[in-house]
Amino acid sequence: MTEKKKYQPLDAMEYPRFEGIRTFMRLPHKSDLDEIDFATVGVPFDTGATFRVGARFGPAGNRDHSLLLRPYNPAQQIDIFEHCSGIDHGDLPIVPGYLRESHQMIKDGSQKIFNSRTTPIFMGGDHSISLPLLRAAKEEYGPVALIHFDAHSDLWHGYFDKKDTHGTPFRRALEEDLIDPARSSQIGLRGPLYDRHDAQMSAEAGLLAITGPELHRMGIAEAISRIKERVTTGPAYLTFDIDFVDPAYAPGTGTPEAGGFTGYDSLALVRGLTDIEFIGYDLVEVMPAYDPANITCLLAANIIYEFITLIALSKRDKI
Repeated sequence: MTEKKKYQPLDAMEYPRFEGIRTFMRLPHKSDLDEIDFATVGVPFDTGATFRVGARFGPAGNRDHSLLLRPYNPAQQIDIFEHCSGIDHGDLPIVPGYLRESHQMIKDGSQKIFNSRTTPIFMGGDHSISLPLLRAAKEEYGPVALIHFDAHSDLWHGYFDKKDTHGTPFRRALEEDLIDPARSSQIGLRGPLYDRHDAQMSAEAGLLAITGPELHRMGIAEAISRIKERVTTGPAYLTFDIDFVDPAYAPGTGTPEAGGFTGYDSLALVRGLTDIEFIGYDLVEVMPAYDPANITCLLAANIIYEFITLIALSKRDKI
């Protein structure tokens, strides 16, 4: 059996799950990135939101509801911490109410993590945070393939004559050559739009779009196959907006759309994304204030757990 890695969660047989300072999965809280394979990182910024706000509390909600996550993932048949050393890096600094300044701070804070070649898992925050994160990723890896789960394309040109909101990050990312559209996919798009042109934005930008209705018809296995065929080789970044999930399963979000997907669908899709060179992940738009039974935060924590499992599988397969 492979020796356990240095940094791993507290042992629940020694410390009850309700004890201790809240970190994701009860991992050590450290800023030092030596000997670290992955780091969970909070980005508590929601000034980019255009409807409901409150995603600044998403990282705390995810941490609070990660306490029951255990080291062995039976669906993927792997003991994560035999192959990974992981920490909770804490939160990146931001300035509430000031988007441009906060985006610069997010880029600067995440740059150190990307440069260390630790794989970050960012917990938003609204979806505008993906733009500075991709800016930081490009400096280390060049343009990346984007795998984007969301009810919305987030390709709008602007909002109230302003260029940066949670509905515009991937328009800006394309303009700045942060992502490679020929290798990128958007999955789960659905809901009413302003006009016919909005439904064509992904295709016009050169991205593969699998709409919500198409995904329901084709099924999970076919979607995974198309995403992987699209990515080919090279660095990739996964961003997961929790509104991909139907509001029956994830009500705690800012712009819920009917006709989405179950928690199981979401976990199965992420589990299928093996053998991709992921250099980073984010999960965004979790709003605990709209999550009365905590089911959104619980699902978000489990999706992040599957991100961690993909990292462990990659480490194992490189041995």
